[in-house]
Amino acid sequence: MGKVLGMGNALVDILLKLDNDLVLEQLALPKGSMQLVDMLMANNVIAAVGHNGSSKASGGSAANTIHGLANLGIQTGFLGKVGKDEWGTFFRKDMEMKNIAPLLLESPNESGRAIALISPDSERTFATFLGAAVELTAEDIPHDLFADYTYFHIEGYLVQNQQLIKEALKRAREHGLIVSLDLASFNVVEDNLEFLREMVRDYVDILFANEEEAKAFTSGLEDHAALDWMGELCDITILKKGPEGSYIKYLDKVFKVGAIKANPIDTTGAGDLYAAGFLYGLIHALPMETCGHLGALLSARVIEVMGPKMDDTIWAALRSEVETLKG
Repeated sequence: MGKVLGMGNALVDILLKLDNDLVLEQLALPKGSMQLVDMLMANNVIAAVGHNGSSKASGGSAANTIHGLANLGIQTGFLGKVGKDEWGTFFRKDMEMKNIAPLLLESPNESGRAIALISPDSERTFATFLGAAVELTAEDIPHDLFADYTYFHIEGYLVQNQQLIKEALKRAREHGLIVSLDLASFNVVEDNLEFLREMVRDYVDILFANEEEAKAFTSGLEDHAALDWMGELCDITILKKGPEGSYIKYLDKVFKVGAIKANPIDTTGAGDLYAAGFLYGLIHALPMETCGHLGALLSARVIEVMGPKMDDTIWAALRSEVETLKG
């Protein structure tokens, strides 16, 4: 059984519902994007839109994927950095509850938070205060980190520290791990295009991208043209198209996977849980179409709840469905 190590920004998600999208314009936050903000701006965002109340969950893209895999019974670990504060304690306990090995370094500075603004149409926009999360460095990577794992999953959001991501990818490759990367956000791709292309070409086996990320990554290509272009750089490429389903390119073959009907409330975590389902299928050597279907299944269920976490009842039903699909 493959073990999966995740590395990403250790963030606590703060989820806020919007009455309408006008506040996004007032706050200069492009809808659907992820914008880095300082602590003052983070507090201003909460003050502007917090009247509907809020909820919190341990988050960050890679951490969400690792949580999904852990809930399906896969052995997992997560490397990140948190502060010595209530947010960091919350993040660690949330991981330990799911038997995720929390490889968490501590900083004297505050833990990072990702403020997810949920539009009425369920789209989410992030104002992210990275805090201690961004302090993770290449020197922080434990010497024996990769020795006990077979998969390494990372998030594109880490590119604010290019030395860190390059060193981690290089060492994962040296240890023979299968490497997967989620591009994370179109504006992150646009701002780090050449570096991300280099990393994918040299170190990545599996690439996850939604339509906007793929368009940014390929300098304007869409659909099959984008899929083919990305597929030249790595073995497996997944293009996620929301309600239209997804396309998977494995070497020279393309597979179409339909979306699963859902009643969306909040799209937070949809891509992260797709990655969890897909990787679970790969670990069990299932056909590509089944891997994609598992991704679509988890993605459909998580958008029916607020935030990137589902309760035990939903996970019990999902595990039953997954076992049926495995045959």
